[in-house]
Amino acid sequence: MELFDIGLMGTGLAADACAVSLSSGLVIRNIKFNKALKIALVLGIFQAIMPLVGWFTSLSFRELLLQINHWIAFGLLAIVGIKMIYETFQPDTETKFNPLDNYTLMGLAIATSIDALAVGLSLSVLKMSILSTAAAIGIITFVLSFVSVYLGHKWGKLCKFKLEIIGGIILIFLGSKILITNLIA
Repeated sequence: MELFDIGLMGTGLAADACAVSLSSGLVIRNIKFNKALKIALVLGIFQAIMPLVGWFTSLSFRELLLQINHWIAFGLLAIVGIKMIYETFQPDTETKFNPLDNYTLMGLAIATSIDALAVGLSLSVLKMSILSTAAAIGIITFVLSFVSVYLGHKWGKLCKFKLEIIGGIILIFLGSKILITNLIA
């Protein structure tokens, strides 16, 4: 596979992470470099690790993972999205959706990188070099996610209503899209 093809694949895989980053940027009130860096790093690292996991588990669990990966992604994204919307209607408390919370961020990273695991499974069949491909996927995801956090934040400053609702809807839509796409295919 050529570098251009790997770049296209990495960009496609980064789309889910970009949507999550955009949603995260919408709800973060005071964006700083280190906050955007944390989100982008975690998402990029998971996108790089998951093809490796898929590659190494391909012989044993390929069929099972391909059958349920879209359900896992849908479930995680729907739960986080519903939680975001629900918390919008609660009195101001400290339990509001926080994409910088380690557990929340890990859940989002896993949900958005499930498709990268499936790519790792398919790359093992093609007998491709997994290390350079996984690194490229991770770097592309990192860069696009970093930019998306700032774009979400800039757009959020223009809006005055509860942006957690929009972020929650984006996550639920993204999970539903993953599920429907895989059920139809």
